[in-house]
Amino acid sequence: MGVVAELILIRHGQSASNVAFPRADAAGLADSGLTGRDTDVELTEVGVEQAQAVGQWLAGLPTDLIPQVVITSPYLRARETWRIAAETSGLSFPSPQTDDRLVDRLLGDLEMMTRAAIAERFPGEPERLQEAGPWHYQPPNGETFADIAVRLQSFLDDLNRAHAGERVVVVAHDAVVMMMRYVVEHLDWPGIQAVAAQGGVPNASITRFDGRSGELVLDTYTSVKHLSEH
Repeated sequence: MGVVAELILIRHGQSASNVAFPRADAAGLADSGLTGRDTDVELTEVGVEQAQAVGQWLAGLPTDLIPQVVITSPYLRARETWRIAAETSGLSFPSPQTDDRLVDRLLGDLEMMTRAAIAERFPGEPERLQEAGPWHYQPPNGETFADIAVRLQSFLDDLNRAHAGERVVVVAHDAVVMMMRYVVEHLDWPGIQAVAAQGGVPNASITRFDGRSGELVLDTYTSVKHLSEH
């Protein structure tokens, strides 16, 4: 089976959750101030500007490096990041596809809950998290990082089968970007922990794998140079 010629992973721009939950957790608040589902969380004004910066970066790509396939997470913040970036670039792209395997980590019953709310409503979960560790902990009706790896392996297999030799851009979430390294590079748990220890996946950052050799090789990880330039 062939591989894609290039795989670019873009994390969505800053979302309302990226601001509200750290603020609430730092203050020990049970209410983040957000309502609704995780899938419907919107971009902040900063997130919109970051998406525009991604668009400027796309506009500066050589013609032979412009993505030929676009796939996003179905979550609003990912779809909006691509929409704004594509419009800002002024380039013509194929209509974006969405794939449910690119969703953020599913937290099940803990979705959209602050740490204080979890401790109040699910008092046993903090201890379960500590015992299992962050990589193997499974929230009630949620998924572990190993579950994310399974769905991303399925996505990557289908992607390579359907788009071998093509340049692909994926817009998704930090867990997707990081765990794609686990899948592509065949890492073990200590390996992905070492990646995480280097720092998180910033909003609107760009990660690139080069597949021209016949296998995907990491070229750039979580670059934010385009954000400072624009």
